[in-house]
Amino acid sequence: MNAATTAEPATRGRERRCGAAPAVTLCRVRAHSYGDIFSGRRRRQVPEVPADPGLVVEDPASGFCGAVVGVEQDSVVLEDRHGNHRVFPLAPAAFLLEGKPVTLVKPRSGKQPSKRLSASGSVRVEGLRARTARASRIWVEGKHDAELIERIWGHDLRVEGVVVEPLDGIDLLPAAVADFGPAPHRRLGVLVDHLVPGSKESRIVQAIDDDDVLVTGHPYVDIWQAIKPASLGIGEWPAVPPGRPWKEGVCAALGWGEPYEGWQHILSKVRSYRDVETPLIGAVERLIDFVTTGTSG
Repeated sequence: MNAATTAEPATRGRERRCGAAPAVTLCRVRAHSYGDIFSGRRRRQVPEVPADPGLVVEDPASGFCGAVVGVEQDSVVLEDRHGNHRVFPLAPAAFLLEGKPVTLVKPRSGKQPSKRLSASGSVRVEGLRARTARASRIWVEGKHDAELIERIWGHDLRVEGVVVEPLDGIDLLPAAVADFGPAPHRRLGVLVDHLVPGSKESRIVQAIDDDDVLVTGHPYVDIWQAIKPASLGIGEWPAVPPGRPWKEGVCAALGWGEPYEGWQHILSKVRSYRDVETPLIGAVERLIDFVTTGTSG
């Protein structure tokens, strides 16, 4: 998250000197592959470098440069000089170290940073007292969306003083935005399900044109589907016949009872950002960045 205007001393990192471009707002970015560079007659060998705490590297695809603050099973968490955190996959030749491609691997010694990370991958602020709520808001489509975001990003939202409010769908979104009265000190972020070309949701969103409003979304029919099936112990989300409510169809196919029972089962399995799909992570991170970078408020 961009925290330039809301710096919390306990969460801000040391200044990084690597000449990278300003941090972007996407999370768990798929790093650029250097495979084409090494496809010539003479392949250059890309060294493997342990992702030790404090190692400063750059993701060339996004320009994000930062120090290693966490290593998971298949990803690394970087912190830039502003204290922003991003999660990147540990892919071959995915990073630059002093301008040269490297492959990051888990530290051989197994050592990890002393900083504790929150469920979103950000540095946890111990003894946190939530800051006064901003005038800016994040809207989501319903209660389940709000609960999932709280489960993963709740710590970050309290640090930043951001309130998430559930809507009852987005059919009346343009009118609701007008009533809210967005302004530079009162920004609005909106998370939308099934935001894909040609969908009803995309047509509704097209009616919103305001510099102080950001609408992001994910391609899934419902927020449930943004949770990785493997985290729930299923192979894949079942197909639901057209005309049947999606949640009811899913619960019937999986034996989860009524939708409210199915949701409680689902939510109990979510522990961190690793349990949800990348498009949702990027969409939420962008919204938090957006509503916390306006003028004071």
